[in-house]
Amino acid sequence: MRVLIGGGAGFLGSHLADRFLRDGHDVVAIDNLCTGRLENLAAARAHPCFQVVEHDLIQPLPDLGPVDWVLQFASPASPPKYLDLPIETLRVNSEGTLHLLELARRTNAAFLLASTSEVYGDPAIHPQPESYWGNVNPAGPRSVYDEAKRYAEALTTAYSTKFGLDIRIARIFNTYGPRMDPEDGRVVSNLVTQALRGESLSIYGDGAQTRSFQYVDDLVDGIVALMNVDYRRPVNLGNPEEYTILQLAELVRELTGIVAPIVFAPLPLDDPKQRRPDISLAGQLMGWRPTVRVRDGLARTIEHFRRELAQNVSNSQIVRALR
Repeated sequence: MRVLIGGGAGFLGSHLADRFLRDGHDVVAIDNLCTGRLENLAAARAHPCFQVVEHDLIQPLPDLGPVDWVLQFASPASPPKYLDLPIETLRVNSEGTLHLLELARRTNAAFLLASTSEVYGDPAIHPQPESYWGNVNPAGPRSVYDEAKRYAEALTTAYSTKFGLDIRIARIFNTYGPRMDPEDGRVVSNLVTQALRGESLSIYGDGAQTRSFQYVDDLVDGIVALMNVDYRRPVNLGNPEEYTILQLAELVRELTGIVAPIVFAPLPLDDPKQRRPDISLAGQLMGWRPTVRVRDGLARTIEHFRRELAQNVSNSQIVRALR
């Protein structure tokens, strides 16, 4: 196959690019590098079946040739990033998704949308099944991401209804792993980098709020499995192993061996109090469930950040020496 990945230089998009290349497919990654990083594609760029196109999906697409699959993973995904880029986040999930859907329609390709558990907002039902319509504040600060993804789901579904486009919608729950940006701003990267830098660990609110953390390899397996079934409604992909933020902080301290102090800060507006996926549908459709325990995945992620932070320090020292 020839697979196009919108946001292909991002954390998730780059892991998917590597997987498709390993499976023998041609891959085109398109990214404006707003939050994506070319270093995420270091291995892929050495592959003869890989191409990277620097382009903003808000703008009309260049000629990309025929494709068999179009995957829309282009969007800021962490609260600090999308709050800093609110208009860009709304536009890439609306106009950018429209441009990729049109590409899929023109080339008779299948289309997969990377949606998010954020469509459930601050959920009143726990765990969250795909049938739950959510509890989202449409004018709150997080709405630039939440509502953008809800719109992208509606637009993708409309293309399937009107044009018969072959679609998939993955509702992705908190995913972590190597290649996360150390400055990403999400809870795993925040806690790990703070610990490794010898800083205090920041907990927002009282730390009793819960999240369910999914290792990136499990998500990639889930995406590939979803592509291989004919199901055109949303499917949750996440790890139902639920942690409070305080429990996660304690696990980070244990695995890093660094007993950093914990400091508490006010909880951001509309921050969800709990989040855990009901993955019954993914199990029924695809026989999929995550296999990497949070403890094991977090240990791998810590080693990644340890190497990246050491490399950043080394690069800074070289720059200072050259001045």
